[in-house]
Amino acid sequence: MDTELMLDVGQANELKLAFRRSGWTNAEIKKLCEGNLLARLLPLVQDDGKNAIIQAEQHLIDCDADPFTPSVCTVESHKKGGQFAFDPAKIKLYFSPTQQGGKRIKGNKLRKDLANQPPLNANVLDFLIKNPHLIPEEWKRDASGNTRYIFFWGTIYRHSDGILCVRCLYWDGRSWHWSNGWLHGYWGGDFPAALLAS
Repeated sequence: MDTELMLDVGQANELKLAFRRSGWTNAEIKKLCEGNLLARLLPLVQDDGKNAIIQAEQHLIDCDADPFTPSVCTVESHKKGGQFAFDPAKIKLYFSPTQQGGKRIKGNKLRKDLANQPPLNANVLDFLIKNPHLIPEEWKRDASGNTRYIFFWGTIYRHSDGILCVRCLYWDGRSWHWSNGWLHGYWGGDFPAALLAS
């Protein structure tokens, strides 16, 4: 069996036409060429798709683990959530009614409003910071073009000055970062809570 791959101009053109025919973009082709995705597709091609099974990669997050704690903070509370298989469809960006229509709510009151909700904890936030390619595009900005600050209320921290805070995920125009919001401050319509969708 010849193991040396020689991709000539004709084969490169065949690939290009096949990608076009299937509606692929240049960004998707680049992603296909990274990592081991092509190795996972090879059995499907070798078997003509008769018996091969492709399994989607699952991203498990240990929501029972101790969360990352910034050096100036301690963990005030941390709601454990077992093993969470990351899927954006399982996450709901939630706004309290008192955050909608241009209204704002104090963080401490919002914490009480969220008491009966299933908030995701900071372990999910930290997983997303390490895997930004998994973050949905629509999380960057709201319908008005404002930056979204997505808060993970399952973990609440106490800053060294005694003030409570919650960490959030946000897009700065070039990359994803985390920050925090103080519970004594006001929370408006660009501060959704990341909840487990029912």
